[in-house]
Amino acid sequence: MKLLAFILAILSASGCSYPSCSVFPTKEWIEAKPEEVELNSQVLNEAVNFLELNSGRNGTTELMIIREGRLIYQGDSIDKVHGVWSCTKSFTSTILGLLIDDNRAQLNTMAKDIIPQMAEIYPEVNLSHFATMTSGYLAEGDTAKKGYTHGSSATPFIPGTVSLFEPGTKYAYWDAAMNQFAHILTQIAKEPLDGFFKKRIADPIGMNKNNWYWGDFGEVDGLKVVGGAGNLGKGIFISANELARFGLLFLNKGRWNGNQLISSDWIEQATKVQVPPTMELGSPLSNIDGIGVYGYNWWANGVGSSGSRLWPDAPPGTYAASGHNNNKMFIIPEWDMVIVRLGLDANDVVITDLIWNEFLRKIGDAVEN
Repeated sequence: MKLLAFILAILSASGCSYPSCSVFPTKEWIEAKPEEVELNSQVLNEAVNFLELNSGRNGTTELMIIREGRLIYQGDSIDKVHGVWSCTKSFTSTILGLLIDDNRAQLNTMAKDIIPQMAEIYPEVNLSHFATMTSGYLAEGDTAKKGYTHGSSATPFIPGTVSLFEPGTKYAYWDAAMNQFAHILTQIAKEPLDGFFKKRIADPIGMNKNNWYWGDFGEVDGLKVVGGAGNLGKGIFISANELARFGLLFLNKGRWNGNQLISSDWIEQATKVQVPPTMELGSPLSNIDGIGVYGYNWWANGVGSSGSRLWPDAPPGTYAASGHNNNKMFIIPEWDMVIVRLGLDANDVVITDLIWNEFLRKIGDAVEN
């Protein structure tokens, strides 16, 4: 009994639960067969085949499934590097979490106190507004009326002369606002965010430096500014292999092999609903609906404007980073699981939330059987 108590104490100190305990990859992932982590391999294959049939040309070639830190499924192209569009936003808010950990910023830090040009039109906008898409920020050049209309400005750091709405009152998924958010965070960090992220997160979790980079707008106000949104080719470029490590860090609430790299409190806040279901959409030009399901630049499995959960057949604690071209990373704490599917095939097929939900339902069947 004393030995068991000792083992339990070690597991608890390392952030693990008994009898299940995640492991962490070094240079390579530890691989396991589905049955070794209590998954039904036949049912799991049915889920993967379903996703393959409902995807475009990239299928499941960039699919990875991690359970308890062990790689149980991998496609043939998990080291392919390309843009992941709005998955970038989840990296941007992670920078905010690190700066809060450092006591260099707070959710209520005012944008005007960092970028004085924000004071005239956006005097009440704070960092939480940017992270929840409730800032109402409109940049110079945000004039598109059809096609890509949700913040396409090539000059996102120049505030527009009118706002979309009063901050905190409505929701509008807006890329120019996210790029201005990255600009503000850069000024707080006093260094480019790609280097800051590399030092604090990417290197400690073993992300291959050759298989990810963060596109930038060049120098703004004396510092290189990376894209906070993922549009205009200025976002995160990464392989599924490296992105899965980032997901495993979040699954373990910011702890990596005994080291707390980002606070568990931040991860808990960032990945739960922060946009209330009572809020309204703030612009007809942006129809991406995060009401009731959006956290701090993460998608949560909350109850949306439709009255149902975003993915009804997935566990309530599920959350995701999501980007154009069918780029997705699901983190499912109840299943101790990270699922990454990357691609460049939205012109073939758009994988809808209905399809994702059915895929996750089938994964759940593999967990339960």
